[in-house]
Amino acid sequence: MDTYKVGTVADSTSTMHKLSSTPITIDCFEIDDYEPELVTEKTPKDGSFYRDNIADEIEENLIPFLEKLRLIYLETKDERYWKELIRWLPEGWLQTRTWTANYSVLRNIYHWRKDHRLTEWHTFCNWIKTLPYANELILFEN
Repeated sequence: MDTYKVGTVADSTSTMHKLSSTPITIDCFEIDDYEPELVTEKTPKDGSFYRDNIADEIEENLIPFLEKLRLIYLETKDERYWKELIRWLPEGWLQTRTWTANYSVLRNIYHWRKDHRLTEWHTFCNWIKTLPYANELILFEN
């Protein structure tokens, strides 16, 4: 998103400042398009793939581990626990970001990202299509 800076204003929450402020749960992570049926392990005997419940492992083990680190940090204020929490935090950690742009910037984003392989861009581009005058100012082709 920061690629499109012309006429934009951005503000976001800082992991450093917000990470310890609320309990860490599965809701703190971006999993809206998670594919639970993907297979990731091979069966040793026949070489076929099977599902190994990675998400279950994360929810049952990693998230409680992260929450434990957070609670110890809050109790002790020992920065080593906070640093370890940051170190193990998965990429899907959700943060709030406020971003302001104009229609010219949105037009560039739409045409550059509408076919992107990340579903987040499709979600954003679908939202762009709902804006007033989107057909006339954003979606048109040259």
